[in-house]
Amino acid sequence: MNTASDLPDTKASAVDEVVMQIRAMIRDRHMGIGDVLPGEVELAEMFATSRGTIREAIRTLKAYGIAESRQKLGAVLTDGHNTAMQDLFAFAMEVSTDAFQDIQGFRRLTEMNLFDLLVAHLDAETLARLDAINAAIPAATSADEASERDFAFHMALVSAAGNRTLTQTYGMLQPVIRRLMMAGKTKRSTLDHVFAEHQAIVEALRSHDRIGFAYHMDRHLSAGLVFMPDARIPGSRQSEEMGRA
Repeated sequence: MNTASDLPDTKASAVDEVVMQIRAMIRDRHMGIGDVLPGEVELAEMFATSRGTIREAIRTLKAYGIAESRQKLGAVLTDGHNTAMQDLFAFAMEVSTDAFQDIQGFRRLTEMNLFDLLVAHLDAETLARLDAINAAIPAATSADEASERDFAFHMALVSAAGNRTLTQTYGMLQPVIRRLMMAGKTKRSTLDHVFAEHQAIVEALRSHDRIGFAYHMDRHLSAGLVFMPDARIPGSRQSEEMGRA
Protein backbone atom coordinates (compact mmCIF):
# COMPACT_ATOMS: atom_id res chain seq x y z
CA MET A 1 0.00 0.00 0.00
CA ASN A 2 1.36 3.38 -0.97
CA THR A 3 1.69 6.00 1.72
CA ALA A 4 1.94 9.74 1.33
CA SER A 5 5.73 9.46 1.43
CA ASP A 6 5.64 7.06 -1.54
CA LEU A 7 3.85 9.51 -3.79
CA PRO A 8 5.96 11.49 -6.27
CA ASP A 9 6.44 15.15 -5.52
CA THR A 10 4.59 16.44 -8.56
CA LYS A 11 5.26 20.08 -7.71
CA ALA A 12 9.01 19.49 -7.47
CA SER A 13 8.93 17.49 -10.71
CA ALA A 14 7.03 20.28 -12.48
CA VAL A 15 9.53 22.88 -11.27
CA ASP A 16 12.49 20.76 -12.38
CA GLU A 17 10.91 20.33 -15.80
CA VAL A 18 10.37 24.07 -16.18
CA VAL A 19 13.97 24.75 -15.09
CA MET A 20 15.18 22.46 -17.87
CA GLN A 21 12.82 24.13 -20.35
CA ILE A 22 14.09 27.60 -19.41
CA ARG A 23 17.70 26.47 -19.74
CA ALA A 24 16.90 24.99 -23.16
CA MET A 25 15.27 28.30 -24.16
CA ILE A 26 18.38 30.22 -23.04
CA ARG A 27 20.56 27.93 -25.13
CA ASP A 28 18.29 27.95 -28.20
CA ARG A 29 17.97 31.73 -28.18
CA HIS A 30 21.73 32.14 -27.63
CA MET A 31 21.05 34.31 -24.60
CA GLY A 32 24.00 35.52 -22.55
CA ILE A 33 24.94 37.32 -19.37
CA GLY A 34 22.87 40.49 -18.97
CA ASP A 35 19.95 39.29 -21.10
CA VAL A 36 16.51 39.49 -19.48
CA LEU A 37 14.31 36.41 -19.21
CA PRO A 38 10.67 36.69 -20.32
CA GLY A 39 8.23 37.61 -17.53
CA GLU A 40 6.31 35.12 -15.41
CA VAL A 41 3.11 35.43 -17.45
CA GLU A 42 4.90 34.87 -20.76
CA LEU A 43 6.88 31.92 -19.41
CA ALA A 44 3.73 30.38 -17.90
CA GLU A 45 1.99 30.58 -21.27
CA MET A 46 5.08 29.36 -23.12
CA PHE A 47 5.44 26.23 -20.97
CA ALA A 48 1.72 25.72 -20.21
CA THR A 49 2.14 25.88 -16.45
CA SER A 50 1.21 28.08 -13.51
CA ARG A 51 2.92 31.31 -12.48
CA GLY A 52 3.68 29.67 -9.13
CA THR A 53 5.69 26.95 -10.84
CA ILE A 54 7.50 29.55 -12.94
CA ARG A 55 8.29 31.53 -9.79
CA GLU A 56 9.80 28.45 -8.12
CA ALA A 57 11.80 27.65 -11.25
CA ILE A 58 13.24 31.18 -11.31
CA ARG A 59 14.18 30.81 -7.63
CA THR A 60 16.05 27.62 -8.55
CA LEU A 61 17.94 29.42 -11.32
CA LYS A 62 18.87 32.16 -8.84
CA ALA A 63 20.11 29.57 -6.35
CA TYR A 64 22.42 28.17 -9.02
CA GLY A 65 23.71 31.65 -9.84
CA ILE A 66 22.24 31.56 -13.34
CA ALA A 67 19.88 34.51 -12.83
CA GLU A 68 19.27 37.38 -10.43
CA SER A 69 16.42 39.84 -9.87
CA ARG A 70 16.90 43.42 -10.93
CA GLN A 71 14.48 46.22 -10.25
CA LYS A 72 12.30 47.18 -13.23
CA LEU A 73 13.89 44.44 -15.35
CA GLY A 74 12.96 41.14 -13.75
CA ALA A 75 15.15 38.03 -13.92
CA VAL A 76 18.47 38.76 -15.60
CA LEU A 77 21.04 36.14 -16.62
CA THR A 78 24.21 36.39 -14.59
CA ASP A 79 27.44 34.53 -13.87
CA GLY A 80 27.03 34.34 -10.11
CA HIS A 81 28.38 30.79 -9.95
CA ASN A 82 31.45 31.71 -11.98
CA THR A 83 32.03 34.79 -9.84
CA ALA A 84 31.92 32.69 -6.69
CA MET A 85 34.38 30.23 -8.21
CA GLN A 86 36.66 33.09 -9.25
CA ASP A 87 36.62 34.47 -5.71
CA LEU A 88 37.47 31.02 -4.35
CA PHE A 89 40.40 30.59 -6.75
CA ALA A 90 41.69 34.09 -6.01
CA PHE A 91 41.51 33.46 -2.26
CA ALA A 92 43.04 29.98 -2.31
CA MET A 93 45.87 30.47 -4.80
CA GLU A 94 48.96 32.35 -3.74
CA VAL A 95 51.41 33.80 -6.24
CA SER A 96 54.38 31.44 -6.08
CA THR A 97 56.58 29.37 -8.34
CA ASP A 98 54.43 26.29 -7.70
CA ALA A 99 51.25 28.23 -8.48
CA PHE A 100 52.81 29.58 -11.66
CA GLN A 101 53.82 26.12 -12.84
CA ASP A 102 50.40 24.64 -11.99
CA ILE A 103 48.44 27.34 -13.80
CA GLN A 104 50.80 27.50 -16.77
CA GLY A 105 50.65 23.71 -16.96
CA PHE A 106 46.87 23.97 -17.33
CA ARG A 107 47.30 26.69 -19.94
CA ARG A 108 49.75 24.54 -21.90
CA LEU A 109 47.24 21.70 -21.98
CA THR A 110 44.60 24.08 -23.33
CA GLU A 111 46.14 26.92 -25.32
CA MET A 112 48.93 24.94 -26.97
CA ASN A 113 46.39 22.40 -28.24
CA LEU A 114 43.96 24.92 -29.71
CA PHE A 115 45.59 25.15 -33.12
CA ASP A 116 43.19 22.94 -35.10
CA LEU A 117 40.10 24.49 -33.51
CA LEU A 118 41.42 28.00 -34.05
CA VAL A 119 42.30 27.42 -37.68
CA ALA A 120 38.81 26.00 -38.23
CA HIS A 121 37.05 28.97 -36.60
CA LEU A 122 39.31 31.99 -37.09
CA ASP A 123 38.30 34.65 -39.56
CA ALA A 124 39.74 38.03 -40.55
CA GLU A 125 37.59 39.83 -37.98
CA THR A 126 38.85 37.69 -35.08
CA LEU A 127 42.48 38.07 -36.18
CA ALA A 128 41.98 41.83 -36.38
CA ARG A 129 40.51 41.84 -32.85
CA LEU A 130 43.52 39.92 -31.53
CA ASP A 131 45.83 42.42 -33.24
CA ALA A 132 43.92 45.34 -31.71
CA ILE A 133 44.00 43.91 -28.17
CA ASN A 134 47.70 43.17 -28.50
CA ALA A 135 48.51 46.62 -29.88
CA ALA A 136 47.16 48.19 -26.68
CA ILE A 137 49.50 46.26 -24.36
CA PRO A 138 52.67 48.42 -24.79
CA ALA A 139 50.60 51.51 -23.93
CA ALA A 140 49.48 50.13 -20.55
CA THR A 141 50.26 52.53 -17.70
CA SER A 142 50.18 50.02 -14.84
CA ALA A 143 50.81 46.34 -14.16
CA ASP A 144 47.10 45.84 -13.50
CA GLU A 145 46.14 47.41 -16.83
CA ALA A 146 48.79 45.39 -18.65
CA SER A 147 47.62 42.12 -17.09
CA GLU A 148 44.02 42.98 -18.00
CA ARG A 149 44.98 43.44 -21.66
CA ASP A 150 47.21 40.38 -21.63
CA PHE A 151 44.36 38.26 -20.28
CA ALA A 152 41.93 39.79 -22.79
CA PHE A 153 44.21 38.60 -25.60
CA HIS A 154 44.32 35.02 -24.32
CA MET A 155 40.61 35.01 -23.46
CA ALA A 156 39.82 36.10 -27.02
CA LEU A 157 42.10 33.35 -28.31
CA VAL A 158 40.42 30.66 -26.21
CA SER A 159 36.92 31.96 -27.04
CA ALA A 160 37.73 31.88 -30.76
CA ALA A 161 38.18 28.09 -30.53
CA GLY A 162 34.41 27.80 -30.11
CA ASN A 163 34.36 25.47 -27.09
CA ARG A 164 31.96 26.89 -24.50
CA THR A 165 33.10 24.67 -21.60
CA LEU A 166 36.74 25.53 -22.17
CA THR A 167 35.92 29.24 -22.40
CA GLN A 168 33.96 29.17 -19.13
CA THR A 169 36.68 27.20 -17.33
CA TYR A 170 39.37 29.59 -18.53
CA GLY A 171 37.23 32.52 -17.46
CA MET A 172 36.88 31.12 -13.93
CA LEU A 173 40.66 31.17 -13.60
CA GLN A 174 40.87 34.84 -14.54
CA PRO A 175 41.79 36.19 -11.06
CA VAL A 176 44.70 33.78 -10.66
CA ILE A 177 45.94 34.06 -14.24
CA ARG A 178 45.84 37.85 -14.06
CA ARG A 179 47.76 37.88 -10.78
CA LEU A 180 50.48 35.78 -12.39
CA MET A 181 50.40 37.96 -15.50
CA MET A 182 51.18 41.04 -13.40
CA ALA A 183 54.69 39.73 -12.72
CA GLY A 184 57.25 41.96 -14.40
CA LYS A 185 54.60 44.11 -16.07
CA THR A 186 56.00 47.32 -14.54
CA LYS A 187 58.94 47.10 -16.95
CA ARG A 188 58.58 48.60 -20.42
CA SER A 189 60.83 45.88 -21.86
CA THR A 190 58.45 43.21 -20.53
CA LEU A 191 55.45 44.85 -22.20
CA ASP A 192 57.31 45.06 -25.50
CA HIS A 193 58.31 41.41 -25.16
CA VAL A 194 54.72 40.32 -24.47
CA PHE A 195 53.54 42.30 -27.49
CA ALA A 196 56.15 40.62 -29.71
CA GLU A 197 55.26 37.14 -28.44
CA HIS A 198 51.55 37.71 -29.02
CA GLN A 199 52.29 39.05 -32.49
CA ALA A 200 54.29 35.93 -33.33
CA ILE A 201 51.41 33.72 -32.12
CA VAL A 202 48.89 35.58 -34.28
CA GLU A 203 51.17 35.47 -37.32
CA ALA A 204 51.58 31.70 -36.88
CA LEU A 205 47.79 31.36 -36.88
CA ARG A 206 47.45 33.65 -39.86
CA SER A 207 49.88 31.51 -41.86
CA HIS A 208 48.50 28.20 -40.49
CA ASP A 209 51.91 27.38 -39.02
CA ARG A 210 51.27 24.67 -36.41
CA ILE A 211 54.91 24.31 -35.33
CA GLY A 212 55.40 28.07 -35.09
CA PHE A 213 52.22 28.42 -33.02
CA ALA A 214 53.31 25.73 -30.53
CA TYR A 215 56.85 27.13 -30.33
CA HIS A 216 55.85 30.74 -29.66
CA MET A 217 53.05 29.78 -27.27
CA ASP A 218 55.42 27.59 -25.26
CA ARG A 219 58.02 30.37 -25.04
CA HIS A 220 55.34 32.84 -24.04
CA LEU A 221 53.87 30.67 -21.28
CA SER A 222 57.35 30.01 -19.86
CA ALA A 223 58.59 33.61 -19.94
CA GLY A 224 56.99 34.78 -16.69
CA LEU A 225 58.73 32.12 -14.61
CA VAL A 226 61.82 34.31 -14.34
CA PHE A 227 59.81 36.75 -12.19
CA MET A 228 58.70 34.08 -9.71
CA PRO A 229 60.51 33.69 -6.36
CA ASP A 230 63.06 30.85 -6.27
CA ALA A 231 62.40 30.08 -9.91
CA ARG A 232 64.70 27.63 -11.64
CA ILE A 233 64.53 27.64 -15.40
CA PRO A 234 66.19 24.55 -16.94
CA GLY A 235 69.19 25.45 -19.06
CA SER A 236 69.27 29.09 -17.98
CA ARG A 237 72.23 30.87 -16.45
CA GLN A 238 70.11 31.64 -13.39
CA SER A 239 69.41 27.94 -12.89
CA GLU A 240 73.09 27.02 -13.22
CA GLU A 241 74.13 29.65 -10.68
CA MET A 242 71.48 28.50 -8.23
CA GLY A 243 72.57 24.91 -8.73
CA ARG A 244 76.16 25.79 -7.77
CA ALA A 245 75.07 27.72 -4.68
